[in-house]
Amino acid sequence: MLLLHIDTSTSVCSVAVSHDHQCVFRREDLGRSAPAHATRLGPFVEEALAYIDERGAKLDAVAVSRGPGSYTGLRIGVSMAKGVCFGRGVPLVAVSTLELLCVRTLLYADLPDDARLCPMIDARRMEVYAAIYDRALTPLRPIAADIVGPDSYAEQLRDHPVYFLGNGADKCQAVISHPNAHFIGGVYPQAEWMFPLAERALTRGQTEDVAYFEPFYLKDFVAGKPKSLL
Repeated sequence: MLLLHIDTSTSVCSVAVSHDHQCVFRREDLGRSAPAHATRLGPFVEEALAYIDERGAKLDAVAVSRGPGSYTGLRIGVSMAKGVCFGRGVPLVAVSTLELLCVRTLLYADLPDDARLCPMIDARRMEVYAAIYDRALTPLRPIAADIVGPDSYAEQLRDHPVYFLGNGADKCQAVISHPNAHFIGGVYPQAEWMFPLAERALTRGQTEDVAYFEPFYLKDFVAGKPKSLL
């Protein structure tokens, strides 16, 4: 599979190309001063497509981070992904941003077999958007808007080591002091790690309707629940 990957779910803007289980092209702007999706994403995608075309290769699909994430960032990323899909006549694959946060840790960190992963996306004050996964990325608790306190995630922490990661985990380290709580710093969504999730989705036939697909915006949560559940 030759895939183009786009992630704009946070302040980071990143684009990658993967070929048969390996990332072969990557571009990234960390957006430290301000998110740069509007100015950086277009040139990054042009470079990626040029890389593919110069090698006489054929693009098989476009993968995009579906969120949860910021409204503006996701809108820009999804619009670009749809444009490439329409222009090249290829399918669209959507990847969970929270699952994406876990991939690099699962591939390279030495985790115990019973480890749980809790990827977090920062929201204001002590609120985060998080889910709980096992090492096979089986969801053990669905995505929710959590207000973090000393007793947060007590049920998971009681019986398993839980690894917190993502830009929401930093502010939780001083609050969650359970001995089973572990914090992994410097983890953010990166397009170069999307390929395992995108390839899995394509193998399962899980593609999106390019015309009607909508990402998962943080604003879609109301009082800790997705609007669809209210």
